[in-house]
Amino acid sequence: MIVRNNDKKLVHMNYQLFVPDEYEANQNMEWPIILFLHGNKKRGDNIHLLDDYGLNWTAERKQDFKFIVVTPQCPESSSWPFEREAVLTLLDEIISTYRVDRERVYLVGFSMGGNGAWDLAAFAPERFAAVVPISGWFDTEKALLLKDIPIWAFHGEDDDVVSIQGSEDMVAALKGVDGDIKFTSYPNLKHFIMDETFSNPDIYTWMLSHKRLFV
Repeated sequence: MIVRNNDKKLVHMNYQLFVPDEYEANQNMEWPIILFLHGNKKRGDNIHLLDDYGLNWTAERKQDFKFIVVTPQCPESSSWPFEREAVLTLLDEIISTYRVDRERVYLVGFSMGGNGAWDLAAFAPERFAAVVPISGWFDTEKALLLKDIPIWAFHGEDDDVVSIQGSEDMVAALKGVDGDIKFTSYPNLKHFIMDETFSNPDIYTWMLSHKRLFV
């Protein structure tokens, strides 16, 4: 997929898109959107690596799922912090093409994408109504950049890929600056906790309870 950024430069980024079944039937409705950042093993130029994976997989199997979901694919030799502008360019393209509720733009990421979610939210906090980092990590010294955005972090207590310390440190740092932070840890679970997280209806209710401060 090739889109243009604000400088009118061409940006290449593969992605998968979920649009609710009811989208066409409700021509006057604007839909909330979730930007989902995948983990390390899904990088590359084969978009089918994202088949049956992550939030798109969940959305396709949930009846009455009320969000558009866009899942960009990170290039093989890159990581999400290096793809900030490309990801935001893609998000803008989807928002301008589809009937998106611009007050309800949400950011979710798993593992490398969890780090990407923390990072992108710190880079552009005004873009997102709420953020859900899963099995992620980030620089605690940047907590102040995130203090005004609602965040709900998730981590498995026995994670053997990304230590839960990564999330615990960020939660503590945000509490230290009076940030809007929630944290759920899963006893006896390791790294892959997307199924447990995405099957929780409270997450979607929580996201929808938040709107962007700036549009």
